[in-house]
Amino acid sequence: GLSGGVDSALVAALAARALGPEQVIPVIMPYHSSSPDSEADARTVAASLGLEPLVVDISPQVDAYFERFGDADRGRRGNKMARERMSILYDMSWTHRALVIGTSNKTELLLGYGTIHGDMAHALNPLGDLYKTQVFAMARALHLPRRVVEKAPSADLWEGQSDEQDLGFQYAVVDMLLYHLVDERRTRHELRNLGFDDAFMDLVGARLRDNQYKRRLPIIAKLSTRTIDRDFRYPRDWGR
Repeated sequence: GLSGGVDSALVAALAARALGPEQVIPVIMPYHSSSPDSEADARTVAASLGLEPLVVDISPQVDAYFERFGDADRGRRGNKMARERMSILYDMSWTHRALVIGTSNKTELLLGYGTIHGDMAHALNPLGDLYKTQVFAMARALHLPRRVVEKAPSADLWEGQSDEQDLGFQYAVVDMLLYHLVDERRTRHELRNLGFDDAFMDLVGARLRDNQYKRRLPIIAKLSTRTIDRDFRYPRDWGR
């Protein structure tokens, strides 16, 4: 899915470099409340990479569903939009015998900023081990359109929506904490010495713990000696 944001732009660029533009199908999926700038930016990215975008408006199916649930809040509507986009991408996957490439970065995955079976559904994810600030740096290094790299990150689920407002902190700050906490495994005492206050560490730590379920396969009730999610675990299936 090509949204017009920096994450999907970087994924498109990496895929085009690795596979060739003719092997990449960018799908632009606006909703009627989406900013026209988002679609324009997505088209700019596609053109700069030599890609032919497919545009599918998700408004009809989303609006048809919420005609029955008119009191649905923004969060519920946003999740529905993400899952409609997932449904379209996997339909395109079947149609073109192609794989769905994810666009969630490490910051989003750790903090649970994504929708299960929505934007978190994919076959492979090139950005999953890159923090958001690293995504920005890589996008600049690959000379992606400046406007896309410099605009405020937004899922564009409603007018004025901002990722950093939803999260409650800036990427530059939370990425630094996550790096020291997750990658370097610093202790609470060491993090304090680096300048992080307890309230911020508690908030981020709670999000990490609360969203662990989004980062793993569904738990299977263990009844045998070889249970798929904990005992039968291989990099690839036998005979392939």
